[in-house]
Amino acid sequence: MLSSKKKLQLVAAFATLLLFAVGVACNGFFVNPTLTGITVGPTATIQIGGTVQMGAVGTFNDGSTKTLGTGVNWTSGTPSVATVSTAGIVTGVAQGTSQVTGSYQTQSNSATITVQLANIQSITVTPANPTVAQGSTEQFKAVANTASGPVDVTNSATWNSSNAAAGTMDTATGLFTAASSLTSAQTTVISATSGGIVGQTNLTVQFP
Repeated sequence: MLSSKKKLQLVAAFATLLLFAVGVACNGFFVNPTLTGITVGPTATIQIGGTVQMGAVGTFNDGSTKTLGTGVNWTSGTPSVATVSTAGIVTGVAQGTSQVTGSYQTQSNSATITVQLANIQSITVTPANPTVAQGSTEQFKAVANTASGPVDVTNSATWNSSNAAAGTMDTATGLFTAASSLTSAQTTVISATSGGIVGQTNLTVQFP
C-alpha cells in the first residue's frame, strides 16, 4: 500500500502535468485575434466652436468587434477647418469639411466632419459699389455678421455675378474679372451666399 506521503506526491505530480497540458492546449488552440479593419465615426455637422466626440470600433479576423479606446491616433486632414485632440474630440474652427482619421495598429479609417457658421444675421460684401476698367479684376470680401461677432466667409461663401456680359466671377474666391471687350458700360450685381443668407453689392465696368 502506498503511504500517505507517496499519495500526495503522486497527486501533486498529476496536477502539475495537468496544468502543463492545459497550458499547451491554450497556446496551441487559443490565439489573440488579428485586427483586420477599423470603423470611425460619427460623420457629423457641427458649428464653429462646437465639438463632437469621435470613436473607433475594431473588427477582428475571428468576426468579433471591439470599441477601441486609448491607443487610437487621431488626425484632421484640414486643421484650419476642424482640429482633433488626442482623445478624439473634434472642434469646429471655420466653415468647410475635414476628414478626421483614426489609426490603430496597422488599420485606419476616416469620417467627414462638416463645420457650419450658425445664426448669420446678414452678410456684408466689400468693396461697396465699385467701378472697374475693362479687363481688370476686383477681389471682393464677404463678412458674415453674427450674434457673436463678424466672421470672414470670403473663401467659404458661394459667389455669383448677375450679368455674364460684364465679366466672370470665381464662385469660390470672390475674384471678379471684367470683360476686356465691351460696346457699352455694364453693371452687375455681385452676391455672396453663406448659410442661406445673401449679401450683395453692385459693380460697374467702364466703357471705353
